[in-house]
Amino acid sequence: MTMRKKSNKIPKSLQGVLWSVKVENLDLQKDKVYIIHQILSYGSLKELKWLLKNYSLSEIKQVFLNYPMRVYTPSSFNFIKEIFLGIKKRLNEKKYISSLPFVR
Repeated sequence: MTMRKKSNKIPKSLQGVLWSVKVENLDLQKDKVYIIHQILSYGSLKELKWLLKNYSLSEIKQVFLNYPMRVYTPSSFNFIKEIFLGIKKRLNEKKYISSLPFVR
């Protein structure tokens, strides 16, 4: 059994944001697309700070631009894109914004 470096460990406090997978089963590198998008979309400022400590801003931007996921609301998409990441170019919102229909 190999021991992981402590820096590669994802804190249990992120389980609420990374709800679809147990945090102890996530790998910072292999699962970075999932981790980055989930925290960008659902995380608080505390989780965003953790994200910046574990990934560079350019790495986060690259994941956001090259591996879009439909997990954002229109307002969270605009905040992350324009304010947090400083991306001014136009992006195809259909690749980012979740449009789950309400079922009655």
